[in-house]
Amino acid sequence: MPRPTDELNPRQREAVFHGLTSDAIDPDAPALLIIAGAGSGKTHTLAHRVAQLVLHGADPRRLLLLTFTRRAAAEMTRRALRIVAAATADADARTRSGRVLWSGTFHATGNRLLRHHAESVGLDPSFTVLDRADAADMLDLLRDELGLARKAARFPRKATCLSIYSHVVNARCEIADTLRLHFPWCADWADELRGLFAAYTEEKQRRYTLDYDDLLLYWFHLMSEPEIAAQVRERFDHVLVDEYQDTNALQAGILTGLRPDGHGLTVVGDDAQSVYGFRAATVRNILDFPQQFAEPARVVTLEQNYRSTRPVLAACNAVLELASEGYAKRLFSQRASQQRPVVVTAEDEADQVDFVVERILEHREDGTPLKKQAVLMRAAHHSDALEVELGRRNIPFVKYGGLKFLEAAHVKDLLCLLRWAENPRDGVASFRVLQILQGVGPAHARRALGYLERRGWDLRALAGYRAPAAAADHWPPLCETLVRLHDEATPWPVQVGLAREWYEPHLQRLYDAADVRAGDLAQLEEISSGYPTRERFLSELALDPPSGSGDEAGPPHLDEDYLILSTIHSAKGQEWDAVYVLNLADGCNPSDMTTGTPEPIEEERRLLYVAMTRARDHLYLVHPLRFFVRHQHRHGDRHVFTPRSRFVPDAILDRFERRSAGARRGAPDPGSRRPVAPVDVGARLRAMWR
Repeated sequence: MPRPTDELNPRQREAVFHGLTSDAIDPDAPALLIIAGAGSGKTHTLAHRVAQLVLHGADPRRLLLLTFTRRAAAEMTRRALRIVAAATADADARTRSGRVLWSGTFHATGNRLLRHHAESVGLDPSFTVLDRADAADMLDLLRDELGLARKAARFPRKATCLSIYSHVVNARCEIADTLRLHFPWCADWADELRGLFAAYTEEKQRRYTLDYDDLLLYWFHLMSEPEIAAQVRERFDHVLVDEYQDTNALQAGILTGLRPDGHGLTVVGDDAQSVYGFRAATVRNILDFPQQFAEPARVVTLEQNYRSTRPVLAACNAVLELASEGYAKRLFSQRASQQRPVVVTAEDEADQVDFVVERILEHREDGTPLKKQAVLMRAAHHSDALEVELGRRNIPFVKYGGLKFLEAAHVKDLLCLLRWAENPRDGVASFRVLQILQGVGPAHARRALGYLERRGWDLRALAGYRAPAAAADHWPPLCETLVRLHDEATPWPVQVGLAREWYEPHLQRLYDAADVRAGDLAQLEEISSGYPTRERFLSELALDPPSGSGDEAGPPHLDEDYLILSTIHSAKGQEWDAVYVLNLADGCNPSDMTTGTPEPIEEERRLLYVAMTRARDHLYLVHPLRFFVRHQHRHGDRHVFTPRSRFVPDAILDRFERRSAGARRGAPDPGSRRPVAPVDVGARLRAMWR
């Protein structure tokens, strides 16, 4: 019988068996860094390493697998346990191990650990987690209370304030540095923002709530205290981290606390795909990783690509080789092809759109479905003209983005009711629930919460509050529902149903399309059945929400096929047979918002590399020579000429085929074929001034 590891290539085997002997694990083996080039089987390799650790004697209960999405963690765990079951001919191995393996996102794992060690860092174990929208709402309330919303000059809005706060926390930097590099227009507000963030921190602590960033921040401080950190470290023998190039300074500090000597630590990533600097991720984490331990980490590079053809990889390698620093790697493939990637010079944006649509239809006729073709762009608005033309030609498409399911107003209403029952001090949730009632505005809601606070946050006391007349009939049912939800004797499986029963009469009154929205709430109740407790349900939905909602539902996709439109950031981790990259022009790729310092420029280079490595067979980079700048001006539209992206200089154009689109395709102007006598216009112009 073939062994599961027989399918690994030599470099993958080297990574999988690092620190493993024939029948044991070397506890003193140095940390391992796997540099996994695009399409090189990263997930496959990491799953095999998890499986081999278990097969060599590691206790699955003492393995920690950290990823950036819950789906990635679940998939990695399934693969690893499937390998274990195949290697041992034990069909039950997957089930037994799956119950005890620690795997999840950084934030979800932080949430679990903080509940275990809450008292050690001054937390109440019943804390609730604010999602991004609720965190922004809390900042907005404080922004108003502090008088910042009434400043004569423009003070940042709530979403911007939250982004600034999040960047400062995750990058572990000063407010002034964050403002200078990422929010220069807010640079004069550093002192006011510091005061706002201080009030925000105090309010969260008073309400026993944490936001996303707090889950990492508290975990970081947990690992900064030697005695507490030792208790956390004792839980795990091995820590494995996926997508390490996307970690921030806070996450790197957590990992250092978990494995200060590097023993038992494996990280996987690709410095060439580090493109989330705007989220405070830093490529320095992966570049500096080998030297941060007393014994340098072992570096294994995966270069065999299983996705793209050789010509596509030759072009990708050429773009990356111009980077100022990074791990040396040259992707190679067994997939031969004579089709080189194409650099297309288009006269303007309209010609760019025409070329892309014509090639899409051409590939479709040749047997490549629309679903296996993607148009990628640096910014979402770059596809505006293309979307209009696709609609005109009746070509169906899906564009990644949109409102998340849990951001829909009616879903948030129901979740806030559950959150208030979970944590009576949750000010954001309770404030929202109270205002669902007719006649209860912000002032009445604050008075009711003040009444509750004076009675020690006992939800049973809320029945004694005198509600406004318009809400009098609905006040007792709300109080009764809250008490029943808060009562430990009420089983979790029926709680969402109780909440829906109270809420649905208000749903009919508050929102249109109530039937569609009721379907969302039924879906929410169905989702809740997969969670063991209310706390796990609320925490994990806040950390990893599903997408789609009645608020934003469009017409169903009834077509047999549809084209993919996506920003490059959203396309990371995906692949298509044919890929079209729009606007290969300086100012778009790289963005003109990032051309001030070398570090952002290098991230833009990596972003183009990510776009190019999504292609399996066909790759088109389209450069419009002219961009029209439309203004309401009596002289009409202006335009600017743009150079081709600096990331594709003349020195590497031999890796590409070159084509033209539009008026510059080389066909002579019909009017120029008949010779005519020259006219001395210069003489006429000189005569004007005599």
